Amino acid sequence: MAEEKKLIIDEDWKKQAQQEKEILAAKEKEEKAKQKAADEEEIGQPAGPLPQGDLASLINMLTTQALFALGVLRVKGQDQREPDLEMARYNIDMLETLQAKTKGNLTAEESQLLKNTLNELRMGFVQIAESAAGGPQP
Repeated sequence: MAEEKKLIIDEDWKKQAQQEKEILAAKEKEEKAKQKAADEEEIGQPAGPLPQGDLASLINMLTTQALFALGVLRVKGQDQREPDLEMARYNIDMLETLQAKTKGNLTAEESQLLKNTLNELRMGFVQIAESAAGGPQP
């Protein structure tokens, strides 16, 4: 009789161990899914609604592209790379085109933002181009 009881306990223990194993596997799967979602969000997927499309956003977008090309900005976790002066020049040229084509149609704030942004990018471009060429640095 004692042996029968022991067999029942062993079967109960096995069932309980299996249930615990399944619960742990489910928790692990859930944690992996949460981590994957967090990693995808960190990579650059929008965390919320996109900002309103306006001139300032367009200027910021082109400026960011120029700064990435110059090597001033980089993606988290990526190694430093050589500046892509041609791509930086292209983005600066796009801002200059925007300035020329919108002349007289901008608010004072928009005009000042575009002017200041172009001045800063041009100065940064010259400094990085000279540094890359081994020329004089200010």
